[in-house]
Amino acid sequence: MDALDRLAEPGLDLLRRVDTLLAAGAPDGHRVWPLLRRMQVLPGEAVRNFVDLHPAPLAGAGHGVRRLVRGYDEVSATLTDPVLWSGPAASAYGQARTALLHHLDEGPDSLVGRLESTAGYADALAAWVEGSRLALARALADVIRSAEAVAVVAATSVSVGTTGRSTSGTPGGVEAAEIAARVLAVLCVAYDGAETILREWAPSLAESRWRAPAAERTRYDTPTRVGW
Repeated sequence: MDALDRLAEPGLDLLRRVDTLLAAGAPDGHRVWPLLRRMQVLPGEAVRNFVDLHPAPLAGAGHGVRRLVRGYDEVSATLTDPVLWSGPAASAYGQARTALLHHLDEGPDSLVGRLESTAGYADALAAWVEGSRLALARALADVIRSAEAVAVVAATSVSVGTTGRSTSGTPGGVEAAEIAARVLAVLCVAYDGAETILREWAPSLAESRWRAPAAERTRYDTPTRVGW
């Protein structure tokens, strides 16, 4: 459990109240409007979805992908064993073997290279989730302790003896917009970071295409073992 998990219950309760007030509208010209247009979601729902995002599964995926590299190393080792052949067929086999070795484990465009890139991408996402959760936790801690939170809670509380309707309508709207802006601004930065990671890693995650060696234009005679 991290800081965001510990703050999730009081933070989501406050943001539920913020969403209720925002549903009635936000002040004209407030800085929350462009954030709402960009995120297309109210802060309560946005944070609720982010709370469920954890770095551990991504880090585990990176470790799992790296374990696959061992199998490719074993295949590559088998292909590098010397072959005591001679003749055109042996030459063709040598070309095919060299091409396959290159495809398996030579450079960032090889299969192993793509596995390592995939693992690195998972690690980068895990680090992004961890850092974003910390930033969001700090933002929630600040708004929970703020004067705006007091106004929002007061505006959305039900007084004793009422029929269940809010004791206020417009009051708390400005404060709700301010809290929403502070929370959504942090989430916007977080999602900008995710888009940056995707752009940076996308070239390294492209499909590794097999390139067959050029076919020899000779008749494949029966290979002759050295020493025959």
